[in-house]
Formats: sequence, C-alpha cells, structure tokens
Amino acid sequence: MKPFFVSVFLTLFILPNVAAQVSDIVKTDGITSELHRNNVGKIFFCSKPTPQSELKNSDFLTTYKLTNKSNLYFVAFMGNSATNYLHRIDPSLPADSLVKIGNYQFSLFVDDKLVYQSNLLPGAPYVSVQHSATFINKPLINNEQSNGIWSESYWNRFMRSGGDSVLTEGSHVLKMEIRTYLKTSNIKIGELIASGSLNLFVERKPLIHIENIELNPIQPYSGFGISKHNFDKNKIKTLKGSIEEGIFKKISSVIVVKNGELLIEEYFNGENRNTLHDPRSVGKSFASTIAGIAIQDKYLKSENQKLKDFYSLNAFKNPSISKENITIKDLLTMSSAFDGNDEDDTSAGNEENMYPTDDWVKFTLDLPTKTDNSPQKWQYFTAGVVLLGDILNKNVAGGLEKYAHEKLFQPLGITNYQWQYTPQKVPNTAGGIQMNALDFAKYGQLYKNGGKWHSKQIIPKKWVNKTFTKHQPIHGRNNEFYGFLFWNKTFQVQNNLYEAFYCAGNGGNHIIIFKDQPLVIVITATAYGQSYAHQQVNKIVSNYILPAVLLQK
Repeated sequence: MKPFFVSVFLTLFILPNVAAQVSDIVKTDGITSELHRNNVGKIFFCSKPTPQSELKNSDFLTTYKLTNKSNLYFVAFMGNSATNYLHRIDPSLPADSLVKIGNYQFSLFVDDKLVYQSNLLPGAPYVSVQHSATFINKPLINNEQSNGIWSESYWNRFMRSGGDSVLTEGSHVLKMEIRTYLKTSNIKIGELIASGSLNLFVERKPLIHIENIELNPIQPYSGFGISKHNFDKNKIKTLKGSIEEGIFKKISSVIVVKNGELLIEEYFNGENRNTLHDPRSVGKSFASTIAGIAIQDKYLKSENQKLKDFYSLNAFKNPSISKENITIKDLLTMSSAFDGNDEDDTSAGNEENMYPTDDWVKFTLDLPTKTDNSPQKWQYFTAGVVLLGDILNKNVAGGLEKYAHEKLFQPLGITNYQWQYTPQKVPNTAGGIQMNALDFAKYGQLYKNGGKWHSKQIIPKKWVNKTFTKHQPIHGRNNEFYGFLFWNKTFQVQNNLYEAFYCAGNGGNHIIIFKDQPLVIVITATAYGQSYAHQQVNKIVSNYILPAVLLQK
C-alpha cells in the first residue's frame, strides 16, 4: 500500500477511534432511560411538546402534513454532551474555552440536498446545557407559544435561506444532522452526533375563498368617525384569509384610519376591540411624546440638556466628560456616547444585561462610554430610553405616570391601559405600555394631526416636526432613518413611494403614520422573537393594505 493511501486510511479509521477514547472533560446528565439507550445517535420529529420523561415511541412521526399552522418539534438522543464532543475535536482546551468558540452545527436537507447548515453562536443553548445535556427536545415551529428560542430561529433562517422555496407543495423528505464545531484559526467540524428523517407532505398554499370571508363591520368608537371611503374589499378579504390560514402568523389586529376615520378594523387569534395588546418597544415612542410635552411645560429646558444637569455622574462607574455631555436628544435619537448596542451580544449596555439587575438606571449610568471621538452613530439602545423615563419621572409634576395620564391619555379619551414598571416602580419606557388597538390608532392619528386632537394641541407642533426628522441613518438599512424614538422608511407599491414614520416593537407591532397620505395603520402581533415578525408586516402593508386603500379603481 502506498504511503499516501496509508495516511488516508489512518485519518479515516484510526483517528475517530482515538477521538472516541478521549476522556470526558465535564460531567453529563448521562443516559437514564431505555428509550434513550435504544436510540443513541438518532433524531425524531414530533407534532407536540412532550417532556422527556413522558416520551414514547408512538410520539415519533414517520410522516407529517406540514401546513402554515403546523407545529414541529425534534428530539435528539445523543451519546454525550456538546462540550465533551468539542473536547474530542481539541483535547488541549479547557471546557470554558471550548464553549466560547464552539457549539452545535445543525444541517437540514430536503430530498437529500443540503439546504441550510448553521454553526450556532456560542451561548445558545446555555453553557450549562452544552456541558450536561445528552438529549435535545426543542421546537422548530411552535405556532401556539413561540418565544423565538434558538431552535425556532434556526428554522426561520433555514426558511429564509432556501427552505421556503424548496418545500413546495407535495411530498418531501426532511433530514436533520447534528455535529459540533470549533472556530479557532479555522473551523473544525466534529463527528456526526445524531441524524434523522421525516416524510413531509407540504400544504402551505391554501386556497382562500374570498366569497366566504366577511369583513368586520365598523362600529362607533369614541374619537373616531366611521369612514365612507371606498377600498378594495377583495384585497382586504384576501389579507384576512391569509392571516386566518396562518400565511401571516400571530397577527392580532389590523386597523386602518383614513382622514381621521375608521376604515378597516379586523381582529384575529381570539383578540377583539377590548384586548390590551403588548406592543413591546412601541412604548418607547411614548417617552418621546412626554418629553416634548414636558419641554413645553418647562419641566425640561430643551432636548439639548445634558446628563450632568440631572445626575451626579461621579457617583457612578466610568465617569467621563463624554458621559456628562450626553443630551436628551442623544437618548431620543439613540446616538449617545454610551457603550450600548442591543444588536451586539457583546456590548456592555445590551438590554439583556440590564433586565436581571435591580436598578436599571444605575446599570445605564454605570456603563462606560465609547473610547473614540468620532461623531456618534445610531445604535439601538433600550437602556437609554429607560434613562429618559427616569429623567421625566423625576422632573415632571406628580411623576411620569400621573403626568402622562393628565397630559396625553386623558385628552385622547384613553382610560383602559396598563403600564409595566421598572424595579423602582417607574413606568417602563423601554416598552411597557399596553392598550387596545384603537387607542394605539388614536396615538398615531394624534401625530398625523400635528399633535392636535379635536382642536386641542396636545403635543407641540414644533416637537412633532422635530420627531419626524431624519436625525440618524439606520446602519445596514437602505434609505431608513431614525427620528425622536420613531423610525422612518418608505414603502414601495408598484412604482409609487409612500414615506412614513412609525413606532415598532418586538413581535411585529407597528403604528405607521404616513407623511403625504391621510393614513394611519396599526398592526398588533405576538410573534415575539421571530425573525419573520417585521418582514411579514412590511408585506401586509405593501402588498395588501396600501394597494387596497390607495390604488383602488
């Protein structure tokens, strides 16, 4: 046998055996059930969540109809934990180093063709799980109680990366493989840990019979008249059917106001006119509103006031001149010198680092500032809006909650709403205001009216204009900008462009105020943590609502 082939033989056959002999580096949960023992190295699929202790062979699917409303879970029986498998790739590294540069690699095949392969980022699953777990039981699709966990995010990436196009109507075979990887100077892939297949019959394009769909008749609601304007009812019926069939997921309500009157009002998934919706970061925009009113009432001097006017910053960690000079405007435009970026998991000021603390304001004021002296750029920074809420709470008459009620909600006739609170019992301006969809529409219409509601100027017109100014370009997004805690973008419908400022929150929640059209659109949704949440709202607005309302013949 020639030396080259001897080398290949040793690589293929001897090295795996050597790797298998490497001793474990961490203690695992072990293999504690007969079901697990009989299925080491196998992946099965299920249609519902079942605790490990209750799983049985009859729970495992061999064939499954995949629709827009289907749930799909996977169960992986492994012989060891991720950390120990990583240790086999590089026995020289300690456990805490392995999980910082390695994790699972998941691969999905459709009809024997690799469609998507992802090296999961370190930290998801948690390090403790990577150390101990020999069993994975997670959702790929969970239409009832999705939380956007790592396994669901993986499936969504698969769908965006080719899965949506290859899972055509009809029969397919879905196969999953799990390995581990380490990223050092290059990426090293470990042995196959588990694999499994499922026969799918795909039905994701249901026929929508608009002749059987009735639109919700508009009833009177305080503050709004009922619109008599025409719109393309069939287009909206198609949208309604698409939501009901799960093509658009977890939509709670769709409201369209035209010329200050209710035109469209639809509810889904058990919600109704009285439902209080949790729109998450939509609530940030309310902090901007109260700031503008507070400046008008002279509780704040202007948006150019600096943090040093409100706090003794030497009492906090990382004092600096740049921190002292951060302005209210910097917080409103998310362009402060704080080292805070919610889109960067390694950022000190990432909001996920804030929530476990017992004082969110202290967390924010303790943060370091950026070290360079370049002009501040936009970075999504929730903690900065919490700080703004604290400034408002300490300076307006009666505190933020009372002031917002008297100056904003009461004049709009909004009485049924709920705040969430910070650990210090201050209204949570990070995104903690809940109300019904029509009251959110009132808030949007207030801005459409230039801050006026039924002849009363609630928000100064000058503040509305400042709010609806493109203060900061959004990094990585074409022609999108940020105002005073409002977003800006332009929707395209055929060859027509429609500019809008809008509030947005996790799950696909939007209040959209169009600049040159007499429209306000509210969409509430509960697709929390799902990557498709905002994308589907853009489709709903661009492909259905705007064509129906503005382009009808």
